[in-house]
Amino acid sequence: MITWNLLHARISCTHAIALLFLHFLLLVKVEPGNPEYSICDMGYLNSVLSSSSQVHAAEDSPVSGGGLSQNGKFSYGYASSPGKRSSMEDFYETKIDGVDGEIVGLFGVFDGHGGARAAEYVKQNLFSNLIRHPKFISDTKSAIADAYSHTDSEFLKSENTQNRDAGSTASTAILVGDRLLVANVGDSRAVICRGGNAIAVSRDHKPDQTDERRRIEDAGGFVMWAGTWRVGGVLAVSRAFGDRLLKQYVVADPEIQEEKVDSSLEFLILASDGLWDVVSNEEAVAMIKPIEDAEEAAKRLMQEAYQRGSSDNITCVVVRFLTNQCASSHSNSG
Repeated sequence: MITWNLLHARISCTHAIALLFLHFLLLVKVEPGNPEYSICDMGYLNSVLSSSSQVHAAEDSPVSGGGLSQNGKFSYGYASSPGKRSSMEDFYETKIDGVDGEIVGLFGVFDGHGGARAAEYVKQNLFSNLIRHPKFISDTKSAIADAYSHTDSEFLKSENTQNRDAGSTASTAILVGDRLLVANVGDSRAVICRGGNAIAVSRDHKPDQTDERRRIEDAGGFVMWAGTWRVGGVLAVSRAFGDRLLKQYVVADPEIQEEKVDSSLEFLILASDGLWDVVSNEEAVAMIKPIEDAEEAAKRLMQEAYQRGSSDNITCVVVRFLTNQCASSHSNSG
């Protein structure tokens, strides 16, 4: 106690809390199976043994599917599996819609933590909020940013009766005409193949990144090592939907990148970190480049991640662009 009193006199309350978290984490380590969250997850300590009511049995079979846009310009496929985990917190969305006469493709991967509630909510609401935005066609980037913010706010309102926080990453791709807009919060990732090269079009949001750490600390938070770098010693991603008790630091502001859809753009991969933890961007692109069917490509990535020992849920979405000379040879894909 003498040592603690001396420390307490010299450090801020925030850092005292950090040390308490560290002491607790040294005792309990990290929640098995979900490296995003420490076991003292956001309840914080009083609900460590509670379980989400929306988990799926590990014996659930992997699911896959796919489709082709009405205008024949792109095909898509998805594959998702709990992997080696006992609960399923990954969700995905693949949707084709019409907005103001435009055929629009909407694709997303949502990786939950602290249960499935946040990821499922984002799957069900993000794209509908986006499509209804009055500037969806005229200013798509601002519409995406607004839709992320609105969806996050509405989810947090719906969480008032919950005694355990939940959160979710989101990696989304919106196809409007010859524009591909990729938006991301968290560490699910988007990678394209352009001219045969793998190019990451999103950035994993980790607390130890210089700009992210500065943003968190400027807001009054802290980043500390607890098996990996974590916001408040708890959360291993620095941006996410939900996470009410860390919301001041863990924002849902997406980074958005726009790409032109032309003959050099071959395909897009969206995937949760269950893939990217064990497969590099370049490996993923090389692996599915010869596979014309987008569903088969997504299944191939999912199976490879499992075989390489991924300990997380695994969800992959593949979109193939069927432009110009490629259209005829790919017209039956998806």
